[in-house]
Amino acid sequence: MNKARLEAFSDGVLAIVITIMVLELKVPAGGDFASLLPLVPILLGYVLSFVYVAIYWNNHHHLLSVLNRLTPGVMWANMHFLFWLTLTPFVTEWVGRQSTMPQPAIAYGLVFTMAAIAYKILQHQICATTANPERFRSIFGRDLKGIASPILYLLAIGLAFVSPWISYGLYAMVALLWIVPDKRLASLVETLESSAR
Repeated sequence: MNKARLEAFSDGVLAIVITIMVLELKVPAGGDFASLLPLVPILLGYVLSFVYVAIYWNNHHHLLSVLNRLTPGVMWANMHFLFWLTLTPFVTEWVGRQSTMPQPAIAYGLVFTMAAIAYKILQHQICATTANPERFRSIFGRDLKGIASPILYLLAIGLAFVSPWISYGLYAMVALLWIVPDKRLASLVETLESSAR
């Protein structure tokens, strides 16, 4: 299997995740804007989850661009990462329908915490395939966003019993941290491309 097939499969899975999420959005019974009010938590949950999936899709695409060879470790790490993201429609729907309860907010945080861990494992597996793993490690060693994200997730999970809305605010903060593309990965891609010339 080549990496193009792995990327196509991953893209397909993420496209299905987004499709399932949007299919869960139901049209309001009324024809006025007031009938949208009960759907606000569901719409906000959808927007946040869509942003998360989009961030992961972008970073995943750039991460796979430095992959030299496909190994069983990379393939299983990628499946592990995709598994957690496929739970996104489930937790998004639960949060949308029970936004004031702590348990859905906790489940949401747990899914994205595990997705972040799975992405880190995938990153480690891909690092082992690169021609210059030391360069890869040195670039990703200064990972302030990668350190801050799990801390914010765990804080959000813990604060869900105080107020789920605090948790959702912290989840949105993590998304805002990552909405700017990871320049370290772009730097690594440029380095690898220039050394290949």
